[in-house]
Amino acid sequence: MKLNGIRFCLFCILALTACSKTEEARKQLQQARLLYENKQFSAAKNAIDSLRMWYPRELEVLKEALVLMRQAERGESERNIAFCDSLMPVRMEEAGKLKKGFVFEKDSVYEETGNYVWKQQIIERNVERSYVRCGVDEKGEIYLASVYFGKRPINHTGLKLSLPDGTYAETASIPYDGGLNYRFKDEGNITEVVTCKDENSLSAIHFVCASAEKARIKVEYTGGTTFSLYLSENDRKAIRATYDLAVVLKDIEFMRREKEKSMKKIRYIDSKLAGNGEAENTPSAADETN
Repeated sequence: MKLNGIRFCLFCILALTACSKTEEARKQLQQARLLYENKQFSAAKNAIDSLRMWYPRELEVLKEALVLMRQAERGESERNIAFCDSLMPVRMEEAGKLKKGFVFEKDSVYEETGNYVWKQQIIERNVERSYVRCGVDEKGEIYLASVYFGKRPINHTGLKLSLPDGTYAETASIPYDGGLNYRFKDEGNITEVVTCKDENSLSAIHFVCASAEKARIKVEYTGGTTFSLYLSENDRKAIRATYDLAVVLKDIEFMRREKEKSMKKIRYIDSKLAGNGEAENTPSAADETN
């Protein structure tokens, strides 16, 4: 009898402890639900993550928490879509105005994405000239190209831009590959073109954009025989205008991708909330769509 009494007491203690943990878990779930209802989706998700960590055996509560987590993720996705829909027209209008100074070039046979080139920098207007050319593709990827024209090859691989006070910036070095760095000879003249895309060119582009309008920028072709020139006013204007357009186009591309990703996530979450598939054996919506 005495042993049975001890067992009964232990059972009561365990039952009370279990009830206490369940109540605590439900309180935390309710806090997460309030955060969700107030559209504090990130905070709600953090609260649910804590709930999962501290109460891993409260299966019924965790099932409700899983549903709430998906609802919070859906709320985030809806908010992202609303943000993109509100800002996208503004940025597209800006892009439309900026594009007026550019020519759109695209080889439909070889290129999937076209490029915007400042009108004064199209190749037809710059034959037999050494200069720095700039352009941006439809998705906002900017490039800086060093064009050399002369009787002898210099075999250059990049650029260094400098001001009279000694400050300077450089592009990345692009080894000869016949693509981003290519050369050809025509009627005894040598043409070399080295193209630095996006991150490889941004330091030099930012340097030009940040320099005073009247500052004289020296351009040295690096990696080969010494050759230099001074950046013309028109070429400097082209670089600045191209950078402005690149910023807007990159924003538009980012929002397009974010909206597409959010719509995909909503479709996934809706299928789970509707009961399609086993929740316990599927990744979270965030894992599925990232």
